[in-house]
Amino acid sequence: MDGSSKEEEDSTFTSISLADDIDHSSRILYPRPKSLLPKMMNADMDVDAENQVELEEKTRLINQVLELQHTLEDLSARVDAVKEENLKLKSENQVLGQYIENLMSASSVFQTTDTKSKRK
Repeated sequence: MDGSSKEEEDSTFTSISLADDIDHSSRILYPRPKSLLPKMMNADMDVDAENQVELEEKTRLINQVLELQHTLEDLSARVDAVKEENLKLKSENQVLGQYIENLMSASSVFQTTDTKSKRK
């Protein structure tokens, strides 16, 4: 058909020939019926795009939750380790405190003096 370039330029109208011969002067332009298929496909694409966005958002949130869970587990393990270290250091401090107290009581330098009894 010779009018194909005309159809490509104006996609809203369809050319229908009224004669058997190819005479451009005898053509009448009628509006092309609009198909519902592109709208349905666009609606499906919109729904798919929305679903894709929702899926990506859910995936991002799930990954964030998992990362936070791992962080919480790491922090809990660190707290447990610090508690154990704290108990160990308290025990060592008690032992050292008792040792220092025993050394001080055994040494004459740290003995308390009774000044009243020596003066008499």
